[in-house]
Amino acid sequence: MPDANVRTLNVLAPTSKAGPVTAAADPDPRPTEPAGPVHTRETASDGFHQALTAHQTARPERHVDPAIAEAIESQTRALREQSRRAFPDPDPDSTEITQAKRRREAAATHAQALRRARTERAQRANCSQ
Repeated sequence: MPDANVRTLNVLAPTSKAGPVTAAADPDPRPTEPAGPVHTRETASDGFHQALTAHQTARPERHVDPAIAEAIESQTRALREQSRRAFPDPDPDSTEITQAKRRREAAATHAQALRRARTERAQRANCSQ
């Protein structure tokens, strides 16, 4: 039916019973009981336990291509180097040195601004006389 078109779509309400029987037809719905006892790992057969143990202990051999392993190691080294450069570990001594340097630069900038302001004030005073 490659050219068949869907004309209607009947959406059914979810029910626990199969078939067209609805919940309204059964006024006292009771949960269905399992046909037999519930099987768990504790109640499973000896064969199941042997198979499970064999499955859990068996490990497939890993065959790693040396070229792929080297590429992975190279990428890991490169990423660690980039990370180290982008986020260096702060050295307490270098932090103190950097802060002192910034304080000196700020003081120098402030002193230069004061000198310039005094010079401009003096020039304005001389021009107005």
